[in-house]
Amino acid sequence: MAVTGTLICESLAPNADLTAELTIHRLYRSAVESPAPGQPAVWTLLDFTCPEAAITAVAEQLAAHLLPGLWYVDAHSEAWKYVVFAGRVFVFARTDTAASLAAVAYGRSVGVPESQLDWPL
Repeated sequence: MAVTGTLICESLAPNADLTAELTIHRLYRSAVESPAPGQPAVWTLLDFTCPEAAITAVAEQLAAHLLPGLWYVDAHSEAWKYVVFAGRVFVFARTDTAASLAAVAYGRSVGVPESQLDWPL
């Protein structure tokens, strides 16, 4: 089984060096309608997959290299959801609405704009 996710490249801290086991499927740029203060108006997005056996290491590396506040990485397998913030990883069943709401509340607490806390389960 694989985990699928999207990384916003601008969310990475300066000197970030990821050695995670990722397969890149798409790299593209997108204009953002309402970036938060401190976010650029154009983002570089990287769609990826990784083996489910590697997601813990991938999530830990991302948590160590994301800029604090404003950003997260959203990924999922068939059964599990992974929401990674700087220094914090949420892992929950995709059917667990309460756990998803806890991750949303955390995102809100660190400054992620409400309009960006919209990951699908």
